[in-house]
Amino acid sequence: MKKSLVALALFGAFAATAQAQSSVQIYGTVDAGLGKATGSTTVVTKRDNNKLGFKGTEDLGNGLKAIFQLEIRYESDTGTLESNSRPLFQGQSRVGLQGDFGTVRLGRGLTAFQESSTAFEPWSGMPTTAGFQTDITVAGYTSDPLSAAGNSRNRFSNAVFYNSPVINGFQFNATVAAKEANNFGGIGFNAPTPANVAVRANPSGNYAVAANAAPASSPYSMSATYTNEQFAAMAAYERNGVQAKLWSVAASFNPIKELKLMASYQHQDDSNFKIINTDTKAWLIGANYDVGPGKIRAGYGQKTPDGTVKSKQASLGYDYNLSKRTYVYADISNKKAANLNNYNASVTTNYIGLGVHHNF
Repeated sequence: MKKSLVALALFGAFAATAQAQSSVQIYGTVDAGLGKATGSTTVVTKRDNNKLGFKGTEDLGNGLKAIFQLEIRYESDTGTLESNSRPLFQGQSRVGLQGDFGTVRLGRGLTAFQESSTAFEPWSGMPTTAGFQTDITVAGYTSDPLSAAGNSRNRFSNAVFYNSPVINGFQFNATVAAKEANNFGGIGFNAPTPANVAVRANPSGNYAVAANAAPASSPYSMSATYTNEQFAAMAAYERNGVQAKLWSVAASFNPIKELKLMASYQHQDDSNFKIINTDTKAWLIGANYDVGPGKIRAGYGQKTPDGTVKSKQASLGYDYNLSKRTYVYADISNKKAANLNNYNASVTTNYIGLGVHHNF
């Protein structure tokens, strides 16, 4: 009897230790609203990505941890995956190790530049029409132009990710992807090409990319960040699979606790694979202001591709927190950009959106 009690006590102790050493968390967001843009009907839309995620850690001892994260994206209005052409774990699928050396992960996720830049965008990188991350903040640049049509353009697949420890507010981040094809279907107009792919000229003067093309060299991304109580800054450089290069600098300042001012500048260089329209410059200024249970978001930015008219966008948004996990929001924006049928002419689009966002 005594032996049984001792064995039971030891089993309980080991179980408690194992539970303390490893953990798995289920998390996600549900976001849905109504949006209306110039020339279109009112539709059910979203301000943020809807996601279902799983992440966990295991304590390996001596300050070393094993970590993983899997993130599914879906559409709240239909219950379907975010896009049929996107992978199941569209958000990210990474596993790695964390220790005194920093964090090393392998798989799929946001590049070092894309992940760092969201802190300097008034909508924190949310893909709403009123936000700036998918166009102005990245100067129209795409991190993954050789992936399948409809896939996310701000991530690397088949990649290694490194984040250094934060030392006196400084951190270095790097992402390097393998030279692998990603089920790319080919682009027939105004598209770049790596040097090792046979091409044909388009009427635009640029090139087409062969189906399922692989990068000519490994895509990579780097960023350095600095953060203290009132000031933050970022410098980043990235080269994608078709040799487009982008560099960016950004900064934010909190003159008071409730107010965050931010600004960024980006330059995309396409001269390695384009004949015309080889450079794009963009800049953005913005602010977040906490007022009671709410937050005001505001921003203005411009994108200037050479050879076409510039884009100009002004946006204003408001969040009202109903709880720590739920808020309602309203966004309005005005954007003047190139006409897709005539790049020398512009078209103005007004947008208004209302919705609710819940974190779990």
